[in-house]
Amino acid sequence: MIRSLLVATALCLSAPTLAKTVSVAPGEDAQERLQEALILAEPGDVIELGAGRFDLVDGLSLDVDNVTVRGAGMDQTVLNFAGQLGAGEGLLVTSDHVVLRDFAIEDSKGDGIKSKGADNIVYYRLRVEWTRGPHPENGAYAIYPVESSNVLVDSVTTIGSSDAGIYVGQSENIIVRNSVAKFNVAGIEIENSIGADVYNNVAVNNTGGILVFDLPNIPKQGGRNVRVFDNIVVDNNTPNFAPEGNIVAEVPAGMGVMVMSHYEVEVFENRFAENGTGNILIVSYTKGQDDPNYNPKPIGVRVFENDHGRAGYNPAFPGGAQLKAAFGGAIPPIIEDGTGENLQIGDDVAILSMGLTTPGQSLAEAKPSLVAGASEPFDGRQLTPITLPQAMEDAIR
Repeated sequence: MIRSLLVATALCLSAPTLAKTVSVAPGEDAQERLQEALILAEPGDVIELGAGRFDLVDGLSLDVDNVTVRGAGMDQTVLNFAGQLGAGEGLLVTSDHVVLRDFAIEDSKGDGIKSKGADNIVYYRLRVEWTRGPHPENGAYAIYPVESSNVLVDSVTTIGSSDAGIYVGQSENIIVRNSVAKFNVAGIEIENSIGADVYNNVAVNNTGGILVFDLPNIPKQGGRNVRVFDNIVVDNNTPNFAPEGNIVAEVPAGMGVMVMSHYEVEVFENRFAENGTGNILIVSYTKGQDDPNYNPKPIGVRVFENDHGRAGYNPAFPGGAQLKAAFGGAIPPIIEDGTGENLQIGDDVAILSMGLTTPGQSLAEAKPSLVAGASEPFDGRQLTPITLPQAMEDAIR
């Protein structure tokens, strides 16, 4: 009998814990109750956030694998950090196989939601907003996955970031889709990453709509294989409000898509209009740098089958006003600085080449000239579409 009880006890102790749903409602002690739920979560658990407003005074963190944090909707469940005492993120995730969905983060002192080293992470139907609108003291990033493999950002809304609304950096195998980025410095930014599809998004009223950058002195370099397609990129003319010293502080207002120092980028079937500087800008990294492994040039950028509305009527870069006058009131919608290699531009619009020859060369040495667009359209699709593990897609069905 004793032996049977010991065996039964051992089996119970070794059996996996059943996944459970833990409900957390707004109200008194919400900070402690919510953080406790995140700390005590076990793999497979769902943390269910009730409808209403959670007034929080400190950032939250999750470091347990295979957890879903789910609210009642991006306008129904609001995590409000206006009273946050520290300067950190609203929510920090450092575990794998996490799904974040159907809630909002407002007015965090630092980034809205940051995930670091979190593979197979899903951001779905989220809103991250700084409610005072564009301001240099807003958090830098709204959605901020970094150093990850397999990232899905789907149906999110970001407003007011002082750097990028949706930023994915130093990561691989990325999809950003069906999302809205507005009144950020950069609407969507893919940085130092390998393999990204950015599509069916709306970037409006940002300083720059969509950025694809590769920067020096960062552990992961050689950003490549990014497709930007089927997006609406319009009216991105918000004055740049990034804090001084940030790399995006140099993005000119009025920029649609900007590709800097990147390998193999395809920009196609997007709709552009009312971007005062230009619809597409392709440039080298211009600052001095001493990274021996860094390539400052854009290489293998292909632009084709885009719909170009009005652009270039208010260029916000040095010498832009003079160029505007020289071109009769507006510069061409596509601008390249002259330093790129293997560029292919198939859109039937005029192209402004700045005539530079070396990355970092001063614009004072530019020799701008007008280049005719392709007379015959072409299909520049050479990159393989991104696919994510089926479990990630299933998580949002």
